[in-house]
Amino acid sequence: MNMDQLVRDALHDQASEAMAPPPDLAGRVLAVRRRRRNRTLAGAAVATAVAVAVGVAVPVLNGADEPRLASQMNRSDIIAHPDQTPPRDLVAAGDTAMAAYYTTRTVKETPDRGVHRRTYHLLDQKTGKYVKTTKWSFLDVAPGMRTAAVLEQGLPTKRIGLLDLLTGEVERWITVDRAVAGVSFSPDGSKLVATTYSKNPDLLYRADYDSDGDGKKNDWETRFGQSDRTGFYVLDVDSGDGSWSKVTGHEEDINVRQDFAFNTDAELVYSGLTSEPGMQYYDFEGNEVASPANEKYLNWFVEAGLSPNGKLAAGDFAGGAKTTASEINDPYSGKRLYKIPGQQLLAWVDDKRLIAWDIDPGTNEFHNRLVLVTIGNKKTVPLSGFRQGNDGAAGRWQPVFAER
Repeated sequence: MNMDQLVRDALHDQASEAMAPPPDLAGRVLAVRRRRRNRTLAGAAVATAVAVAVGVAVPVLNGADEPRLASQMNRSDIIAHPDQTPPRDLVAAGDTAMAAYYTTRTVKETPDRGVHRRTYHLLDQKTGKYVKTTKWSFLDVAPGMRTAAVLEQGLPTKRIGLLDLLTGEVERWITVDRAVAGVSFSPDGSKLVATTYSKNPDLLYRADYDSDGDGKKNDWETRFGQSDRTGFYVLDVDSGDGSWSKVTGHEEDINVRQDFAFNTDAELVYSGLTSEPGMQYYDFEGNEVASPANEKYLNWFVEAGLSPNGKLAAGDFAGGAKTTASEINDPYSGKRLYKIPGQQLLAWVDDKRLIAWDIDPGTNEFHNRLVLVTIGNKKTVPLSGFRQGNDGAAGRWQPVFAER
């Protein structure tokens, strides 16, 4: 049986096992924590017929003889490439697609200082393939996958590009007075939050000890507890207008790079914390405010967040030493409602399905791949091939998801 048939069988099993929520599954949240990476941060029932694309996404012509964009193809289907790592062709499920991915490497600048540099591969809308670019140090993709906010190399920078993903050209620049090093769109794509830093948050320094146990003092590390974050801009995408807010405090409770992001309704921004309560919310003037009632139990490092209908919250790792699982919780109480497959929940596809990282049972925790998981179903559908290496290995790819 080839890989294509395996995926089709798994999809058929998922479709045939659409579930009704079992009663009284709420329970106490387990205080399970796993090793977390230093990184930043955003329905329909299961379809009765699901198609899998395991080839190049080729544009087709519509009635007006115009090419159909890759992001618009098979929007009710699953587009999987379980034989590709990193994926060469579009990966998507429902309205959620991998708009880009990036790899990282350490670039040495001086004998004792380097920089953690990203190399992005953006989806080419005409061919459905991911294309490498070295122009951008950081980016985020807006809903609809027509625009990306991009930052040039050499962070922090005082201008933000709005990249047209159909032409590959920056259609305009937003200039700011204070240098930024991170950008994130609001859920509707109308606003940007840009995090300001006085120094590049991706700087690395030569470790004075053997941090990886190989017997050599050749390792690089960030300087934890020394963040140079200064605040954030909230900018209107259409006009480029906005204001900057200074944010101080919590310097010992944030990572060196700790970017701001919008909350679910884009009325507030939040920052992750490395200690309890784990999240701090701010109004657009930079004042600390209480967490919204339905976001009190979210974790900034669980990227999926709230379900599209707002009734479920993606939770933390809930597996064991030899198995993987994740929680789905009540957003208002934090109590566990479901336990589903998956090592780390990345993005909701609809109100019952999510995209996650997962491993084969009993294998290395870093040997993981993108999978589709469904509440009430123990089976997973592979979307990509397995990543290699360990948590800090150069070349391990990280997905950037967007609504298509």
